[in-house]
Amino acid sequence: MNLSIIIPLLNEEESIEELFNRIDAVCKQHQLSYDVWFVDDGSTDLSWSIIENLKVQHPQVHGIKFSKNYGKSQALHAAFEKAQGDVVITMDADLQDFPEEIPELYDMVTKEDYDIVSGWKKKRFDNVMTKNLPSKLFNGAARKLSGVHLHDFNCGLKAYKKRVVKSIDVYGDMHRYIPVLAANAGFKRITEKPVQHQARPYGTSKFGTERFIRGFLDLVTLWFVSRFGGRPMHFFGAAGTLMFIIGFLSALWLGISKLIDVSKGIYGHLIALNPWFYIALTMMILGTLLFVSGFLGEMIVRSKRDHKNYNVEEVI
Repeated sequence: MNLSIIIPLLNEEESIEELFNRIDAVCKQHQLSYDVWFVDDGSTDLSWSIIENLKVQHPQVHGIKFSKNYGKSQALHAAFEKAQGDVVITMDADLQDFPEEIPELYDMVTKEDYDIVSGWKKKRFDNVMTKNLPSKLFNGAARKLSGVHLHDFNCGLKAYKKRVVKSIDVYGDMHRYIPVLAANAGFKRITEKPVQHQARPYGTSKFGTERFIRGFLDLVTLWFVSRFGGRPMHFFGAAGTLMFIIGFLSALWLGISKLIDVSKGIYGHLIALNPWFYIALTMMILGTLLFVSGFLGEMIVRSKRDHKNYNVEEVI
């Protein structure tokens, strides 16, 4: 199979059928074999019924229904496990992405041998203050911290080699950083393609401005995990050891200075009255705690972590 197209959605009943018809027309025109995986992330409208009807008419349609809203990352994770196409394409269900971009994305992966091709919405039709400006700031920070030079990490339209989606683990809100996760897994052939974008024709956005705050926090987490995720002792242990040594040397200096005063016949200078005594004590305690945190982190890393924190109600 040439393509697996993955579409996470939440309450998009107006756009599902139109989106599928456009995908079907494009793939038939370019003679691409394909299947479509709709992931219903806890919709409360008629989205799942529409997917079921499409399945009856078109065998290449598949659906995954979550028991409640778990988030886009979990939706992608579930569909990545099912995808069998040589190239996997993700896109949003709100018709802001153009299915007509699919053939060129497919060619860039298959003919130009890119691991990932990420869409770049150069001209956006979103609110400037609530989406466009925060997005520019967010993408700038993401490029700086991750080292992956993409203009638009948030674009839902992306194409992947199958082995990429089978090699990475998408969890939490990490769907924004799939290219970064892939780069950390050793996939270096990552590029971007300017894509068309249009205003949402139906419904309202399911993401608010708070997603940029969560996105930045996730980026910091990803930066830390990519550098120390497999060896937390290198970070916590080093920081803890340094703090403990500084605290110990400070306490040692206080003790030596007290002995010097006593040898000179100077009494009455209590160490406990010196602020450095409490600084030294605090640093030794914090250093020990950091070292223990590094040790516990090493133990956690060595145990298998299961990110499948979602419940699939039905698969068709």
